[in-house]
Amino acid sequence: MGSTRMPNKVMHKIIDTPMIKILFDRVSLSKKINKIILATTTNHNDDLLANYLKHINYDVYRGDEVNVLDRYYQAAEKENADVIVRITGDCPLVDSSLVDQCVQEFKNSNVDYFSNIEPPTFPDGLDIEVMSLASLKIANKEASTKYDREHVTPYIHKNPEKFQISNFENDIDLSNFRWAVDEKDDLLFVKKIVSKLNKKPILINDILNVIKNEPKIFEINLNVNRNAGDKKSTKEDIEFLKNREKQNE
Repeated sequence: MGSTRMPNKVMHKIIDTPMIKILFDRVSLSKKINKIILATTTNHNDDLLANYLKHINYDVYRGDEVNVLDRYYQAAEKENADVIVRITGDCPLVDSSLVDQCVQEFKNSNVDYFSNIEPPTFPDGLDIEVMSLASLKIANKEASTKYDREHVTPYIHKNPEKFQISNFENDIDLSNFRWAVDEKDDLLFVKKIVSKLNKKPILINDILNVIKNEPKIFEINLNVNRNAGDKKSTKEDIEFLKNREKQNE
């Protein structure tokens, strides 16, 4: 709730539904996850968020605002979780089937940490990290910098000699697309997508099809943390998607 760029953003409504509920409901479609927990802060300004999630029957753990790594670890240990999937609260378009793919690949790879962000090849807003409780425990014990503790997993990324790490890459690089919500234009983009796709679940290809058919929608938030090179690359991505679709016809 304390986002500086967009205060209270997780409770902003998308088609009459708070963004956080859309996110949690989409994650709940996963077949590989058996519990979803909101790991938020003990600050009073997060009372509304915590109470709302409890009211709609989701579990809540509250911990330190800055030491997010410890907050994650304590939430996982409390639930005796063996595998932890990390999804941030600004990703309402997360794809439950992609979550399941990452969890399965984590298990198949027999690694400590698995993600689709090192390097990213999926749209910003579909970031998924999967890790063992043991690796999270080591990171929580050994990470010393404020940055590592605030951002949860950098200590793992930076120490491949301590952790077995693997990454899931998409068949085409879609990392220039932005589906996360940090600013008002991001929220407008998500509202447009959800209004066009009144269905469950909304999958990656569903969103890509909307963008292919109505390219102006992707331009709504293209200026958020994007430069001219990114714009060019994203337009090229859309042309690539269109050409690939023609080849498959």
